[in-house]
Amino acid sequence: MTDPHGGIKDRFAEKGDADIEPNELDDEQEDLDDDEEISLGLVGPAQPNDVTEKKKKKKKDKEEKKSTTGSTLGTTRGVETLFRTSYMVNMNLSSLADAKSNIMISINGIIISIILGSISAKIDTNPWLIIPTVILLIGCLASMVYAVLAARPRVSSKFITLDEVRASKANILFFGNFARLTEDEFIVGMTDLLRNTDLVYVNMMRDTYGLGLVLLKKYRLLRYSYSIFMVALIVGVAAFVTILVLVAGGMITSAVP
Repeated sequence: MTDPHGGIKDRFAEKGDADIEPNELDDEQEDLDDDEEISLGLVGPAQPNDVTEKKKKKKKDKEEKKSTTGSTLGTTRGVETLFRTSYMVNMNLSSLADAKSNIMISINGIIISIILGSISAKIDTNPWLIIPTVILLIGCLASMVYAVLAARPRVSSKFITLDEVRASKANILFFGNFARLTEDEFIVGMTDLLRNTDLVYVNMMRDTYGLGLVLLKKYRLLRYSYSIFMVALIVGVAAFVTILVLVAGGMITSAVP
């Protein structure tokens, strides 16, 4: 007597456990049971054709089932992988935006400190330094403000209720929402959510969409910050060079007599 499960183990050995679908294992077991009955003579000579027709019918039904379920969300493993990857990418982008904001805050802070500490003391004797100094100071200050706004935490001020959570009109996975509920309401809302797989997916989609909105605003503010810093740096340096050339040519006095 052969091991009825040995054929299945050999057939899926190369695939691995992660690639085996639940229904696929049952179909293989049924096929092996039919083959074993034929080989052991448990069925008559006219019945193998019936078994073959049965296999063809199963295969046809399986293909029709796949075609009718093509518009669904797919396998649970695939959906979980999709959400996990999406969350990971969004969180990495958020960390990258915060790091870029910290860079701009540090650079602009250093430049502003140098301008106020070193150059401002020489403006009394060299009034021609006022124009490039003001350009750099205002540009760096504006760039720093946008960088701070990009790094500033954002929490939704929307007040939600348990009825909205049950009606799938609010995202209970976001802390800015569920923190406004009581502990009992949060437990009831999460319990109702976990009982419905579709609602779990909907809330995860809303959470991902909310992360996308936050990232969009962060990177828009960062773009403004970097653009202002670049323009201020170019115009400020150009103004310094122009005035130095004019001073060297004697068109502007280097100091107040």
